[in-house]
Amino acid sequence: MVGIGGAAGSLCRFELARLMAGKSTMAFPFGTFIINVTGAILLGIVIGINPGNNAYLLLGDGFLGAFTTFSTFMYEGFNLFADNKRRSAFAYIAITLLLGVLGFGLGFGLVKFFL
Repeated sequence: MVGIGGAAGSLCRFELARLMAGKSTMAFPFGTFIINVTGAILLGIVIGINPGNNAYLLLGDGFLGAFTTFSTFMYEGFNLFADNKRRSAFAYIAITLLLGVLGFGLGFGLVKFFL
């Protein structure tokens, strides 16, 4: 289940990041930012729904584990530092972490509110 979800999640991330990279001309890595925040919201929804073990393995560990990307987030954040774009680096890292936590809470809260 993890492998199936992971394959689908990584393909979705790759295509979405590629699509967004072609539209952005700024130093801020919007593709990874949107993917990670969206993934946090979706994980909050999945956790809120509390699916069975196999569904969680497919969606949570598999799809969303591969869809979001901590390693690329760190790579892009520290590349901004290396390129002397400190403000962008701090903003990218801080905003991603803040909105990731808030997004998870939002997704979880929405499920609890509507269910």
